[in-house]
Amino acid sequence: MASISNAFSLSLPSNRIANSSSDFNPITSALSGLDSGEFSPGRVAVSKPSGIGGRICANATPVMDQPVGEKSSGAPTIVEVDLGNRSYPIYIGSGLLDQPELLQNFDRHVHGKKVIVVTNTTIAPLYLDKVVEALTKGNTAVSVEYVILPDGEKFKDMDTLMKVFDKAIESRLDRRCTFVALGGGVIGDMCGFAAASFLRGVNFIQIPTTVMAQVDSSVGGKTGINHPLGKNLIGAFYQPQCVLIDTDTLDTLPDRELASGLAEVIKYGLIRDAEFFEWQEKNMEKLIARNPNALAYAIKRSCENKAEVVSFDEKESGLRATLNLGHTFGHAIETGFGYGQWLHGEAVAAGMVMAVDMSYRLGWIDSSIVKRVDDILLRAKLPTAPPETMTVEMFKSVMAVDKKVADGLLRLILLKGPPGNCVFTGFLLIEVHCRSLVPSCNVSIYDKPIKIKHIY
Repeated sequence: MASISNAFSLSLPSNRIANSSSDFNPITSALSGLDSGEFSPGRVAVSKPSGIGGRICANATPVMDQPVGEKSSGAPTIVEVDLGNRSYPIYIGSGLLDQPELLQNFDRHVHGKKVIVVTNTTIAPLYLDKVVEALTKGNTAVSVEYVILPDGEKFKDMDTLMKVFDKAIESRLDRRCTFVALGGGVIGDMCGFAAASFLRGVNFIQIPTTVMAQVDSSVGGKTGINHPLGKNLIGAFYQPQCVLIDTDTLDTLPDRELASGLAEVIKYGLIRDAEFFEWQEKNMEKLIARNPNALAYAIKRSCENKAEVVSFDEKESGLRATLNLGHTFGHAIETGFGYGQWLHGEAVAAGMVMAVDMSYRLGWIDSSIVKRVDDILLRAKLPTAPPETMTVEMFKSVMAVDKKVADGLLRLILLKGPPGNCVFTGFLLIEVHCRSLVPSCNVSIYDKPIKIKHIY
């Protein structure tokens, strides 16, 4: 993975930045140069917001007491995403694709007689037949079509999306049809966006097959595609009818994809669930080794955290934005370096290190947290620095069009205090002077000093 030997440096005002060290991270160092004017950090997201009783319908086993042992099957754990009349269950367990009654809940999940499964060339040979059987077993009234897309982030675009619409229209699907996303985050995002758009909105179901999709992207209704200028800039908030997580699908997941998904698991612990983070520190080797109960627990706990946040802030007007720790930097890496060159979780891991570094330079966390984050990411086999080919100009151009920019403010999630706490800050990106990858070269990014603006 990339090193950070050619990082940028910046002289920081000593009266503003505490705990400064000599090793600078490319953009976090640049963004840490604060003007002597406004300094008003935001305050969104505590680990346990008040008034959330009854939101989560799942096993309440204390995090540190969770056993890790052999795979078990049977009735699924259910986490409920509470959105009023649009609430839906997340089913989590082993062998769920062998339980057709879960998908064949025609009052709640599949409303009509026509279903289209959207999958890719990697997942189709493994699980498509099983999903079709689960949808149709004992019920000949349901007809299932499918479309198999090329695999990879670089295909998360409008041209590929049109293949889904083509198949839906050719199959004469109507407004009572159901779209089923079978695959990882790319398939889930694209299928969800297709369902949100086709005939102005039809039902859809998520069947995620990667850790990344199971712990994050399949839950909460974010759907969309990429644009050459930025990741996930075209899309919609559109909730599924249910999410079915068969943990057995992780048996065929490549090691690199497994590690990528663990970045999002680590994120939940850092921003809002300190006990979960401590559990991860004790059990990371079990997760990497695919211990089935350890993975099932990490998925459940992550879904509980995601469901709780989405229940309060479905469309990211405040609290939900805290789930983006490391994502602004990470999305810049994915876009600037080329979609698919780094997996999403790899880019987010490097982005989290940059955000943690920035938090430290602002004096909001101590060095022990920086070390703990770096250590757990390394144990998860994730990168802890961006690619060396990423320049300030590349970060600048991509981050300027990030979908979290609002009224000229680049909104970043940073840590403050012990693990499990974060703040939602807005940076008016105007000018930073820093050294590029050529140490003697000064580059000007914007025109005036950076200011931190109060958001919450």
